[in-house]
Amino acid sequence: MLTGKKILVGVTGSIAAYKSALLVRELIKLGAQVRVVMTDSAKEFITPLTLATLSKNSVAVDFLKKSDQNGFEGEWENHVELGLWGDLFIIAPASANTLSKMVSGTCDNLLMAVYLSSKCPVWIAPAMDLDMFQHFSTQENLTKLRSKNIHVIEPQSGELASGLEGKGRMEEPEVIAALIDEHFNKPSKLRGKKIIITGGPTYEAIDPVRFIGNHSSGKTGVILADACADRGAIVTLVTGPTHQRTKNPKVNVVSVTSANEMMEAVQKNWEAAEVGIFSAAVADYRPEQSAPEKIKKKDESLQLNLVKNPDILKWAGQNKRNQYLVGFALETENELENGKKKLINKNLDLLVLNSLRDSGAGFGHDTNKVSFIKPNNKITSFELDQKVVLMNNLLDQIEFDLP
Repeated sequence: MLTGKKILVGVTGSIAAYKSALLVRELIKLGAQVRVVMTDSAKEFITPLTLATLSKNSVAVDFLKKSDQNGFEGEWENHVELGLWGDLFIIAPASANTLSKMVSGTCDNLLMAVYLSSKCPVWIAPAMDLDMFQHFSTQENLTKLRSKNIHVIEPQSGELASGLEGKGRMEEPEVIAALIDEHFNKPSKLRGKKIIITGGPTYEAIDPVRFIGNHSSGKTGVILADACADRGAIVTLVTGPTHQRTKNPKVNVVSVTSANEMMEAVQKNWEAAEVGIFSAAVADYRPEQSAPEKIKKKDESLQLNLVKNPDILKWAGQNKRNQYLVGFALETENELENGKKKLINKNLDLLVLNSLRDSGAGFGHDTNKVSFIKPNNKITSFELDQKVVLMNNLLDQIEFDLP
């Protein structure tokens, strides 16, 4: 049941819009609170009155609220409030036009404004004709959306409105409602578990302007934090400098800059944690002294004396009680051999290994190619895939290993 859950339903201009009425009805039957946002073109296929009646809430279409008798009421639809209201935002049907706007960030209607303001998981159920769905631009848009943790409910094959036979039919409302119900209620070993995740780079100051760092974007840590929270875990994300932002408001984000600051945050939270996933790219060395003022360029060379940073992952392994500990390794040579050594030396339960030599893997990409290494010498390798998919595979493995 979805009792107490707030589901935001987006409806776009597609012949499949009639199915949104059935979807709303199914969600209401499961006990959810439902609010509907429509594009203007969606009104050509189904009336707001129908969806308002079924959802028991007014339907949002325009930025300014309208009255049937008096025109504009002088009130505006608060897209920010709508975006924050939902526990899940499902756009069904999602037209090719809307998919394109979601990728580009084109905000020319209320539904897109709500999407750009939403903090909850976003799902889409595409619906369009066969040729439109197969077109490379649509497929590229879907790939980009998946990489941003947008959950895509694949359309089904069958007879389409054009008379063609093929893939493009929006999934049936009963199936979508069941998937949403499963999302919120499926049993997860991570539910209620306290998980600490490290992510991003660390910056080690040379002076107030310059630093030693690396190219880590922090994407993996944020993806892991959101995915763990979506499974019901109590998540603390300790992250170095990053432009990435978590979507799940339940994630406790601790922002740090240097390795010493990250070490302090980990030590503070490790004892209470039940699972640790250490994906941060921590700088191995830092300047022995950081200049209090900007170093002026006057000599032909500048010498820095570097000292070792604390080994955060090794410390966690040495102080591990019954916690499940995951480490990450990015290698450029002898990848498997070095990964196995790190697994043992750091006292890990699982190591996620990837190589800079693999195209599409490493820093900054939405994709990666990884292998899971376990103490029993069991190695599971994955082909190049979206980081979102791979990190959910990691969580599945953790759940399998936990008692």
